Amino acid sequence: MNLIRLLLRTSSLHLSLAMLAGILSGSTAAGLIALINTTLNQNQPSKTILFWSFVGLCLLRLIANFLSQILLIQVSQKAILSLRIFLSRRILDSPLRHLEKIGSHALLAVLVEDIQTISNTIIIIPFLSINIAIVVACLIYLSWLSKLIFLIGIGFMFLGIFSYSLPTMKAMSFLKLAREQEDKLFKHFRTITQGIKELKLHRRRRQAFISEDLHKTALSSRHHNVVGMSIFAAAASWGQILFFVAIGLLLFTLPTINKIHPTILSAYALTIIYLISPLEYIMSTMPNITRALVALKKVESLGLSLATYSNEIVDNTLLLSHKYKCLEIVNLTHSYYHEQAESSFVLGPINLKFHQGEIVFILGGNGSGKSTLAKLITGLYMPETGNIYLDGNLINNQNLEWYRQQFSVVFSDFYLFDRFLGFDNNNLDAETQKYLVKLQLDHKVKVKNGVLSTTDLSQGQRKRLALLTAYLEDRPIYMFDEWASDQDPVFKEIFYTQLLLELKNRGKTVLVISHDDQYFYLADRIVKLEYGQVKTEHLNNRKERINVFE
Repeated sequence: MNLIRLLLRTSSLHLSLAMLAGILSGSTAAGLIALINTTLNQNQPSKTILFWSFVGLCLLRLIANFLSQILLIQVSQKAILSLRIFLSRRILDSPLRHLEKIGSHALLAVLVEDIQTISNTIIIIPFLSINIAIVVACLIYLSWLSKLIFLIGIGFMFLGIFSYSLPTMKAMSFLKLAREQEDKLFKHFRTITQGIKELKLHRRRRQAFISEDLHKTALSSRHHNVVGMSIFAAAASWGQILFFVAIGLLLFTLPTINKIHPTILSAYALTIIYLISPLEYIMSTMPNITRALVALKKVESLGLSLATYSNEIVDNTLLLSHKYKCLEIVNLTHSYYHEQAESSFVLGPINLKFHQGEIVFILGGNGSGKSTLAKLITGLYMPETGNIYLDGNLINNQNLEWYRQQFSVVFSDFYLFDRFLGFDNNNLDAETQKYLVKLQLDHKVKVKNGVLSTTDLSQGQRKRLALLTAYLEDRPIYMFDEWASDQDPVFKEIFYTQLLLELKNRGKTVLVISHDDQYFYLADRIVKLEYGQVKTEHLNNRKERINVFE
């Protein structure tokens, strides 16, 4: 079973000790039943010996039961922690393009839904293991009482297992279908959170989304879950009634065929009645275990998928950044294929050079490939063909992680952290306060121990905080993707005429994706994209308004 393998990978020693304690717990349960049966069938029982034996078995069962649960709880929680960290690392180590193909909703479904399902199931494994140990110990006791009756009982048990397993296989297929709907549900939930304004402003769109998308998917998920769980319930009910059939067979049928001592019959009846509770627990956990197996298969398939594409090698001996002189892109290409539209877009081949201490504007129409070019330049996408050189050094999987550390970027769809992660600056708060004043945010945002007091600001102000983070990173190359589009005219002027020039004067290379043509005269060069192809023009008269491109 995959869950057991997961626990074994986590700590085979602790799991083995827990299993031994569980076996001991089950054995003491069988011992207690034997002791009770012996006491009931003795004419003149020795009260003292039986009493202290009973007390000893109860204490031993208490200790073994507790020890088994504690060990398994520790192992299970460690396994969940390892699984979460492992999957998070795999996601962060995987190429951005592959993650975009998977979709954020599918990643969230695995990180939230599947991990939680596995976690909830692993929590019950200690109790499941103890109940299994009780069943096994009781079966051994029944075998010791009478081989004939034991064989008949085993026959009934195999009949129950067989009649239970057949429908559960069908139930598992329905639960798998229900899990497939979870990815779609998470996509719809993402639509609710990110498209709430648009949905509120358009009643018919909102109603159509709820009825045609959300409700339809949720209804399908519910249907598959109901059918699967109902099959489990029917199978469990059938399994339970088989126990009473077995007791009826022992009490009313077998004595007429073969003479059996009443003591053995009563012991069998007592043991089987006692077994009903642990077996009901085992059967009641089967749906949860099935869900967990489906979830674990999803986690493992995603992990294997990410591992296939994650081939970067991180060399910690490389410096985070250095004073570079030239970044060169040679015959670089990248393509997209849209399956639904059955169309493709090819960016390149692109040949560009960027030098230290220059400002380069990148412009073009919608869909011309500006954002894709930005991801290629910064190393978030690897080119399908062509090469990138930094000071003549070829960028490949061995140094790609180091290469990305040369860039400070504010993307158009940026994410703003509420604290400064990964900074070792002792004067971080003082430098942050200086930039807050410079970016006119000191009246709204405070900083203490590297934590911002708030990020609940307008989009333009949030972009200023993202710019502040880029300033603190102090990397050789800066890239801004439509950064000024959300700024007011006054601060837009400050950004272009002051902040960019300050970065240039500090020897930084500044790449700006922009449509603000009134500031194009500030650029050393302009790169224009048209349908994935590049046109460039070197500017001689910096005050000239640029309207013509090669």
